[in-house]
Amino acid sequence: MHTQRRNLSALSPRVGLSALAVTGLLATAACGTESGSGDSGGKDPGSSSVGTRQDTGLTGTQWNVDSVTAKGKTQDAPAGAHVEFGKDGKVGGNYGCNHFGATAEIEGDTITIGDDTFKTEMACTADGTMGFESKLGEVMSDSTIKADVNGDRLTLTTEDGYTVKLTADKPADLYGTKWNVTGTVKADKKADTKGGSAVALASEAEGKVHLTFDEKGTVRGELGCNKVTAKATVGDGTITLGAPGTTRKMCSDSLMDTERSLLALFGGTVKYTLKGSNLTLTSENGAGLEAVAAK
Repeated sequence: MHTQRRNLSALSPRVGLSALAVTGLLATAACGTESGSGDSGGKDPGSSSVGTRQDTGLTGTQWNVDSVTAKGKTQDAPAGAHVEFGKDGKVGGNYGCNHFGATAEIEGDTITIGDDTFKTEMACTADGTMGFESKLGEVMSDSTIKADVNGDRLTLTTEDGYTVKLTADKPADLYGTKWNVTGTVKADKKADTKGGSAVALASEAEGKVHLTFDEKGTVRGELGCNKVTAKATVGDGTITLGAPGTTRKMCSDSLMDTERSLLALFGGTVKYTLKGSNLTLTSENGAGLEAVAAK
C-alpha cells in the first residue's frame, strides 16, 4: 500500500533540478538484460514474470508507456512517456512531461519503488498531459508493483488497482527519422555552470516542431512557426549545424520564443545522444533540445 506521497503537481514551467542531473540518473538505469533458461510452467513461451530463469528483458530495456488505467478509466500516454529499470537498483524515465528517478528493488515478479522519487517541474499544457503524469506518478512513487513481461509487452499492476501497459522501445536511426521536439533546454547563465534547465514547449508549439536529418548532410524541419533547413555534419557523437535558412512568417510571442531557442543551436556544434527512440542535442553552454521519433 502507498504510505507516503510526494507532490507530483508541476508548479513551474521550468525545471527545479538540472536537466543534466536527471539525465545522469537515467543513463545508469539500463545496463543490460537478464538471461537464462527454464521451464515456462505451462505459460505462453513468450510470457514470463520478473526474476524467472527465462530472459525477461525487464532491465536494460526502455519501456514506452502506452496507457494507464485507474478506477476503470484508461488514458493513453503522451509522446515520450517511458520507464527504465536498472540492475543497479534504480528506475528512471519520463511521465510524458517531466523526467523522474527513484530507487527500485526487484524480487521475483515484485518491484518495490522507494519513497525517494524526484522529478523535474515543468508545466505542460497539452490536454490531459498533467493528469496522465499524476496517474503514472502514483505508480512510480512509494509503491509495490507486480510485473509481467510477454514478449515485447510489459504490464505493471499496483496494489491500488492501477494498471500500466508498456511496449519495448525500438531503436530509431538518426537519419531519415522525423524527430518530434518535446522540449528545449535553456542554458544556465552562471559562468561556472554548463548545465541547463528544461523548458516545456509552448502549448501552441506542441506537435508542430520537428527535425529530420539525411545522410547527404542536411537537416530540415519546422520550428513551430517557420520551416528551417541547414547543413548538418555528423561526427563522433557530435553534429555541426550550419547557418539556418528559414521562411519568414511572424507568429505569436510564445511560438517565436520557442523558435529563437531552437535557432540558437544552429551555426555551431552540438553533442547528440541517441538512445532508442529518444534524441538529445546539447550545445557547449548546456542549451539544447529533447525529441522522440515519430510513430
